[in-house]
Amino acid sequence: MGAVVLDLETEKNFQEVGGKHNLKLLGVTVVGVYDYASSAFSAFEKEEFDNLERMLENSQLLIGFNIKHFDLPVLEPHVKLDLGLLNVLDLMSDVEKNLGFRVSLDNLSRATLGVGKTGMGLEAIDWWREGKKDKVKEYCIQDVRLTRDLYEFGKREGFVLADTRDRGRVRI
Repeated sequence: MGAVVLDLETEKNFQEVGGKHNLKLLGVTVVGVYDYASSAFSAFEKEEFDNLERMLENSQLLIGFNIKHFDLPVLEPHVKLDLGLLNVLDLMSDVEKNLGFRVSLDNLSRATLGVGKTGMGLEAIDWWREGKKDKVKEYCIQDVRLTRDLYEFGKREGFVLADTRDRGRVRI
């Protein structure tokens, strides 16, 4: 299958760019991917985005978590590729359609896979500024791995799980 799972980390936080409506101003430090064609994880910095673009152009499906409303708008100013032409599966959108509200990647991962995220995106901004590039890449790849594993679980089992405040654990 020619699919790619994608996640990214930003240079700035919402407060620094004047709010959530300024996604394109957040900047990108690292884009993490899992490429089904090579069965490999990769982390791309800006200087390597030409390679990332080739990978995305050759993919049949781009998979992510909140990718339509976050990752792709943030990435768009940094690539020449028209990201709107890609076939995208956004796990967050599917979950929101079914539940009627949003849940986090950490929530879904813990409920479905029994493992959670290793940090928060805001920490990755600080790590990058502190010169801890490898730590940011590891964190980003871990989120890619969780997203891939959720996708694989859902494809195989036909559902994923989420913990809700009012209904407890639910199947989606």
